[in-house]
This record gives sequence, C-alpha cells and structure tokens, in this order.
Amino acid sequence: MSVLKKVLKVLAVILIIMVVIVVGYLAYVFISYHRIPDYKDLTIDKRGEVIEKMETDTTYSIMSYNIGFGAYTADYSFFMDGGEYSWAKSEEELKSNIKGIGEDIKKVSPDIVILQEVDLNGTRTYHYNEVEALEKDLGYGNYVFSQNFDSPFLFYPLTQPHGKNQSGLLTGSSQSFTSSLRRSLPISTSVKKIVDLDRCYSITRIPVENGKELCVFDVHLSAYGSDASVREGQLSMLTSDIKKEVEVGNYVICGGDFNHNLRGGNDSDVPDWAQPFPKEILPEGTHLGFDVCDDVDIEHNTCRNSDIAWIPGTTFTVLADGFIVSDNVKVVKYQSLNWDFQRSDHDPIYMEFELLNEE
Repeated sequence: MSVLKKVLKVLAVILIIMVVIVVGYLAYVFISYHRIPDYKDLTIDKRGEVIEKMETDTTYSIMSYNIGFGAYTADYSFFMDGGEYSWAKSEEELKSNIKGIGEDIKKVSPDIVILQEVDLNGTRTYHYNEVEALEKDLGYGNYVFSQNFDSPFLFYPLTQPHGKNQSGLLTGSSQSFTSSLRRSLPISTSVKKIVDLDRCYSITRIPVENGKELCVFDVHLSAYGSDASVREGQLSMLTSDIKKEVEVGNYVICGGDFNHNLRGGNDSDVPDWAQPFPKEILPEGTHLGFDVCDDVDIEHNTCRNSDIAWIPGTTFTVLADGFIVSDNVKVVKYQSLNWDFQRSDHDPIYMEFELLNEE
C-alpha cells in the first residue's frame, strides 16, 4: 500500500506541475497579447535617390505580391490550413526563396511594389530579417514597413511550435514618399484573435505634379478567425478611408491580399475565407481595376489553398489579390502573373496606370 501511495503522490505532483505549466503558458499568451496602435505614423526608410513628384498622363506600374513569409515553395503546405509545416522547410531554402522573390520582382521592375507577409523576425523564418534583405535587393529609393503580426510564442504544433513571429506589409518605390499611416483593422474579439494577424493596412502618400497626392493602400484582410461581422467591419473601415481621399480629389490605388473572391459569385464547396467580394460597397468613384480596363488578363488565379502542396487542377485557387482604383486613375493594363506558385501560395497582380490630369 505504501508503494502505491508513493506512486500516486508522484503522479499527483506530475499532474499538478503539468497543470501549472499549461495554465502559466495560457496566462502568458493572453497577457502578452496586444494590438499595435491605430493611426500610427510609419517611418520612411530612405535607401537612395527618389523622384520628387509623379507626373500626370504618364504610364506607371504597380505590383502586389503576398510572399507567404518566404516559405511557400510549390511543395509546401501550412499547418493552420491543415497542412504539414509550421516553419519554412529550412533556413537555406528560405533565404534562397527570398532572394528569388527579389530577383523575380526586379525582372518585372514595377515603379511601386506592395508586399504582404514579409517577416521581420520570426521563429518560423529562422529569425531572418526579410524586410532588410528585400529592401537591399530590390533597390528602391524608399520603403515603408507596417507590422501586422506580433505574436507571443505559440507552442503549437508541439513537434514544431510556430513560435514568436513579427511580420507585416512592405511598400517600396523610387517615387518620393511624403508620409505613411498605419490603420488597425477590426479583428475577432474571441479567442480566435490569437491565431489571426494584427490586421492592418498602410496608406502611403506620393506627391503629384498638380498638387494632389497618390494614396497607395497596402492591404491584407483577414482569413483565419474571421466571420461575416469581421469581414464587413474591415471592408467598411477600408472603404471609408478610400472615400475620404476620393472626396478631396486625390488619386487612390488600393491593392493587396483581400482574402475574398474578387471575381464575385462562389461555388458552394470553397474555403470559408474565400467569400465573394461585395463590389456594391465600393465608394462612388472607385472600381476594381479589372472592371475599368480593356487590356485585362486575369485567367490565372492569384492564391492557392495551403492545405496540400500545389497540384494543378486539384488544389483550390481563387483570385484573392487585386487593386481598387479611383476614377482619376486610368488603368492601362491589368494582369495576374502566372508564376505557378513556385515561391509563394500567392502569385502577383500587376497593373499599369496613368494619373489623369484634372486640374
């Protein structure tokens, strides 16, 4: 009996220790959780020469690309989607992929680039500073980084914890940035907020020769942990800010990962996040870029689901990335670039445009 009592005491102590560890960890996660402030002025990182003002009636180009924190090679699947991995497969592969992403963007050479899911410092990306690497490789005159993920250490999955990660949105150009503002989007208030990002968008201002400004919105709307009210709240806030710029006569290009089906109607068997984009909420004087352009090629969907590796014809895809433009922005060309998801679970959207002279 005495032996049994000792065994039971040991088991009880182990159980108590495990409970304390679990409760302590949960307390750490929830106490550490915070949101980055709204209306935050962003630092402009000046790296080289810039062009003081954009010209009207001149063709420029812009590209939007969610780089999937550099991890999503074609054979990659992500644990939050039901896939296999929670980190990039190796540090060497990650660095090679980020280098390749920079080279691919430079081949297209857009005047303005807006990127999403660029890691600043993360367990999942071996603490490699992707922001620094891309700013050096791309060679633009100035950049703005807006953080939208600053998670506590997530000890899941147990075999390879996702860890602590800082990530965000990167806007780059050799057109001069005069200011940039971070807006915090509404997100879920339930426990789901722990696995959602600290969603935001940035508004970067570029002066135009006629005294107006081009307002470039870099956006990444919710996918994980979102519901109808969150989606509606995010879109309401975003379109409200767009409307303000339109009403004062500025030029607006809003691009990024909308985590919606920009084509509209949905089949029934699709992921919850891929809801139809409600065009009817767009402010008067704005449109989706492909709806006001004659030279359009969006046959290729820009986003694949990450529950499995990329298998053409099997893996779910959707047109989730795109641009909203104001009426004083003439869209000359609009194209989804088919890079066959070799470096990310997204492929880029490319647009050529002119700022109409309406003095």
